[in-house]
Amino acid sequence: MTDKISKDPAAAPAGPTPSGVPYEAIKAIPVRHYGRWVSAVVVVVLLGWLVYAFSQGDVVWATVWDKVFDPSVISGMWNTIIISISSMALGLVLGIVFAVMRLSKNPVTGAVAWLYIWFFRGTPVYVQLLVWFNLSLIFHYINLGPIYKNETVDVMTPFMVALLGLGLNEGAYMAEIVRAGIQSVDEGQTEAAHALGMSSTKTMGRIVLPQAMRVIVPPTGNEFINMLKTSSLVSAVQYTELLRASSNIGNTAGAVMEMLFVASIWYLALTSVFSIGQYYLERRFARGATRNLPPTPFQRVKKNITTFKRSPEGMA
Repeated sequence: MTDKISKDPAAAPAGPTPSGVPYEAIKAIPVRHYGRWVSAVVVVVLLGWLVYAFSQGDVVWATVWDKVFDPSVISGMWNTIIISISSMALGLVLGIVFAVMRLSKNPVTGAVAWLYIWFFRGTPVYVQLLVWFNLSLIFHYINLGPIYKNETVDVMTPFMVALLGLGLNEGAYMAEIVRAGIQSVDEGQTEAAHALGMSSTKTMGRIVLPQAMRVIVPPTGNEFINMLKTSSLVSAVQYTELLRASSNIGNTAGAVMEMLFVASIWYLALTSVFSIGQYYLERRFARGATRNLPPTPFQRVKKNITTFKRSPEGMA
């Protein structure tokens, strides 16, 4: 029985050709990516030009570094965090409620949810803040009968105005995000839960929402980071957050631009910290959906350090 000759070139034995001439070694020539180097040089030049332009400007950088940890700025920073978290919590609760109402087969609740989303997404958040701030011009009292009654100016404090303005607006966006997450879950999951005798409420809370979180968490994290920056608008309704605290110092000390740089430094720091938290939260809800979880930033740094420490002999 004759052996079959493999036609795979990789399986061919090394050695001379049938004519007796040995094989030539393959010379691998790497591809030259000149465009990458050109773009890198252009970016470095533009960045250097930008740094040079700011260095030539009439900016007292010593004032910037001195005022970064000013007590008033720190207090405004904490107020920014408080109003952002509170508004996001209110928006998340409203988003879940109105998303469920939007998906309901009840035409009344579906219509109310649609109108809520249509109104609060269709008007600027700045206008909504001003409406709540001037609510006492048309309603002098908030009268809930025997439950509660008080003057509107006493109820609508700067914090309450900021909470309602940001929270109700965010609720409209969160309703659409939650609705998309719920609809991403296969309908067979709901049918199976109902077949087991689970009610619609338990099915939503125990089956649908936990699976929808993988779709809900990423845009929710982006919305919260956007909320941190949007919270600067509440300075218009006299809520002393980071921007207003910095502006007050800048107007008093005659260092307007310097204090705006201070506020920018803190906004960058806050968004960076919460972006890392968003990454870990997304990674947690990705368990079970992917075989291998993506490495954490610390794991990436450790891997790069280990690779850098390897000797050339070990790599060869």
